[in-house]
Amino acid sequence: MTSAHSVPPVEAQDGYLVSRPHAWLVFSMAFLLMVFDFVDRQVIVSMFPYLKAEWALSDKQLGALVSVVSVTVALGTFPIALIVDRWSRVKSIAVMATVWSLATIACGFSRSYAQLFAARSVVGLGEAGYGPAAGALLSAIFPARLRGTVIGAFLAAGSIGSVLGVVLGGVISARWGWQAGFGVVGVPGLVLALLFLSVRDYKNVAGARSGGASGTARPQTGGSGMAAGLFRARSGVAAIVAGAMQLFVVSTVYVWLPSFLNRAYGLPGSKAGMKAAIVVLVGSVGTIVWAHVADRLSHVNPRNKLRVPAACAVTTWALLTAAFALLPPGGAQFLLIVLAGFVMTASVGPVAAVAMDVVHPGLRARAAAMVIVVQNLFGFATGPVLSGALSDAYGLQTALALVPLFCLAAAAVFVLGSLRYEADLKDVEPVPVTLSGAAPSAAT
Repeated sequence: MTSAHSVPPVEAQDGYLVSRPHAWLVFSMAFLLMVFDFVDRQVIVSMFPYLKAEWALSDKQLGALVSVVSVTVALGTFPIALIVDRWSRVKSIAVMATVWSLATIACGFSRSYAQLFAARSVVGLGEAGYGPAAGALLSAIFPARLRGTVIGAFLAAGSIGSVLGVVLGGVISARWGWQAGFGVVGVPGLVLALLFLSVRDYKNVAGARSGGASGTARPQTGGSGMAAGLFRARSGVAAIVAGAMQLFVVSTVYVWLPSFLNRAYGLPGSKAGMKAAIVVLVGSVGTIVWAHVADRLSHVNPRNKLRVPAACAVTTWALLTAAFALLPPGGAQFLLIVLAGFVMTASVGPVAAVAMDVVHPGLRARAAAMVIVVQNLFGFATGPVLSGALSDAYGLQTALALVPLFCLAAAAVFVLGSLRYEADLKDVEPVPVTLSGAAPSAAT
């Protein structure tokens, strides 16, 4: 009989590194922690009306409170990912969750814009280590055929967390003030950080070879080797760049929709947050659905893993342009925004999966780091602040009508990347991945 931590033969596991129940237990814990990662990140969005009134802030300043988290995530991701791959995924997750949770609680004690800005930057520093560590852990313990679905479902937790953050931020701020909101949402992450220490980590594998399966070139274990290996895989680069373009649009809609509903529909902050949460929740469902669709269709043709998000990006552009450029505020406009929410997150799972498919297993945390850096710097960080500047200059609805043009560029880059994906897969060297202290298996 095998325990949850033992490693039965690969055939008995059906490609799982651990027993199937234990793998899904780890997934559940990672999913919940990802939820509160984004609760802590997005809770501030529903507080915008209160912060604007209390400190007389511009839309650009409000957007910067969201963007600073993404900037610090991007700045901290690479060095932390190096530690993750060389030290421990599990311990890194526990430490980072503790940091961002305490920083979120500290936001509630801010007495000025500068103090809140500084505390938010520490939130981002803590969150920088979670995506690479959890992504690498899940990629190792689940079979490769489920990688896109599992990573997509894991990342969908971010949308659910965004929903909870927006709703909780609006409700708590309306009743007890915006400061209380930060204190309430910061506690669950601390509890989950402690629980995560019970998870079994996997053993680091040998460094990648630059020559692919048949190559004999030097190992690529350092940061420069990782970058060279990933940049050589053009499908991975294309997926990451296109994903960032798409997330520029997603982050803009998620951050500014509550304020748009408050201004254009006349809804109070709490109700605007709840209505905007519908779009984010639909987006979380879309993330899972489209990741699964891309995985299934990639069995027919591997290129479909990037063609699916390309088609969804074009659809997103059409729906959002019609909603914000052609329709006045009302039921029809909001329906189109909801429909756009379902397709605009379709790239999340496939992008992460492709980036980790085309690199050595020992570099997956750093591949995930590359995804996070590019998407945060050019997607999450730039979207809210640039759209806020557009809003200050031309009005919020005009800004929301212009931003979806990035979807068309994303679609084109996804298609280009799909043309190289099969060749890049063949260049990956198969290596064993095992649990710490376990006998090697052939899982990759």
